Amino acid sequence: MALPVSASHRTLLITLALSSLALGGPGAAAQGSPAPAAPAAAPATPATPSARVPGTTSQAVSAVAVDISAAARGQIVTCPAALKLSASAVCLYVKSGAQALRPLIRGRLAGRAAGEWKTTGKASTLLVTAKVGQPVNAFVLLSALADQESLIVVDAVQVRAAAPAPGVPAGVTRGQPYVLGSDLAGVVKVTSLGSGKFRLSVVDQPALTVTVGQRKAQTDQGNVELPLAPATDGRNLIFPVSGLRALGCTVTPAGKDMTVACGTESVGLKPIVF
Repeated sequence: MALPVSASHRTLLITLALSSLALGGPGAAAQGSPAPAAPAAAPATPATPSARVPGTTSQAVSAVAVDISAAARGQIVTCPAALKLSASAVCLYVKSGAQALRPLIRGRLAGRAAGEWKTTGKASTLLVTAKVGQPVNAFVLLSALADQESLIVVDAVQVRAAAPAPGVPAGVTRGQPYVLGSDLAGVVKVTSLGSGKFRLSVVDQPALTVTVGQRKAQTDQGNVELPLAPATDGRNLIFPVSGLRALGCTVTPAGKDMTVACGTESVGLKPIVF
């Protein structure tokens, strides 16, 4: 349970400071002062109050907040929803100036601090870990309310998952040349039949029906065996260059490019090698 702030002017100072932070981001000044820019090294945007925070991250916030409170003799206050902090955030009111608190907090956290304070205007941020050697999982925001009054916020760093690197489509053979079905436009008509099946049509040649992941294909005259199985990236047909012969097409290399000729039509393209 958050303890009430004893003096009404303290509540007013916190309200004004937090309102500025909510409007201008960490580093915004209290009402009546020019609002500086947010710190360049501010941590990732905290989650909304309803966001779920992993248990280990909540423990990290608690551990850091307990240490800071013991060193700075902070008083727990309610974190306003306007700051959009996570459910594990801890806010402390301290009767000390920010200039004195920065080295005190940095020294208390010792090897758990990742780098130094990043300060802009009246706000400073410090990335920290629950234990030495762990990845960064929390941050400390220190905001000056007055000469000898400060607000300390400890919250979880919300790390966004990195986008997966483009992978090799399932079923392709590494080192072998492929072409996209769309690159064959003008010489081969490619029609998606759904369920991983495609029909490839060439003028004056039997249509070829292929299935992603299978070397066996079908024509009106029976089954044929492709040298390599076709694949897909979820949208395009990825067809092996060696399989174009099943359509009566010829392939002529031209440096890193090639020319595909089917009947009287031809197209120049660059093959894909995974």
